[in-house]
Amino acid sequence: MSDRDESQQRLKAAVHFTVGRLCQKTGEDNRRDFSRQVIASMAETAFRQCDIFAKDLEAFARHAKRSTVSTEDVKLLARRSTALSIYIQNRSEELNQEHRDLKKKNTGKRKARDTEEESRE
Repeated sequence: MSDRDESQQRLKAAVHFTVGRLCQKTGEDNRRDFSRQVIASMAETAFRQCDIFAKDLEAFARHAKRSTVSTEDVKLLARRSTALSIYIQNRSEELNQEHRDLKKKNTGKRKARDTEEESRE
């Protein structure tokens, strides 16, 4: 078995495990049971959908002549799901704000350090 096949099998197992746990929790909350076949089908569907998403994201980046997937690619991918699109847009704005705040904080520290060094001279 190649490294790629082994990695894919480990990812599939992780997805299956996670789907199983989610089904278990949902089942407990709603007093329902999920059969092993249903869990396996849901896990396989999720895995295949993730593979499609990954290929689409790579294609979007390549189309834009980039080698790295950007948040704009992810937003484009989610465009058909209103709830997901709104969530991704909001989360993107939050992350951008955190990044700006961190930049301001670091710039402020740098200015304070420069002022401190100048006063010592």
